[in-house]
Amino acid sequence: MLRDGYPVTMATVSRKFNVSPPPRVVVDYLKDFANAEKWDPGTRSCERVGTGPVAEGSYWHNVSKLFGVTAEHTFKLEELSDHKVVFIGENKSSTAVDTITVEADGAGSVITYEAELEMYGAAKLLNPVMKRAFEKRAGDTEKQMTTVLNRLAESA
Repeated sequence: MLRDGYPVTMATVSRKFNVSPPPRVVVDYLKDFANAEKWDPGTRSCERVGTGPVAEGSYWHNVSKLFGVTAEHTFKLEELSDHKVVFIGENKSSTAVDTITVEADGAGSVITYEAELEMYGAAKLLNPVMKRAFEKRAGDTEKQMTTVLNRLAESA
């Protein structure tokens, strides 16, 4: 695949895990990407762009760090339903897609977290290093997201 005439490379990771809160609570929390500051270990800041209720089409400015490299993306809430949240973040050298699917499991939820990072242009040269970093980040994100979401259940 080509983007702007350059070959595209993509790193994809997926994690599936259980949390205590029901899907409604999980989706309501995760749909506000500003909360990524709490559940994504790489996010340094994440601020909403605009006002009004969080809905499909809402935007955030996200600053994250991975292996010492700081990246800024503009994220859009692309899809929102009772069981799914999809964010797409873009900058001039990459596109990030976070897809979070939430299913009921007894009183709690099963979360499937899928993250894709598509790099293009000169940034694609970093792909082998970024793939390893991305794998580690996914594991760290699973742990941190589980902790944060379980605290929501405890405070309810």
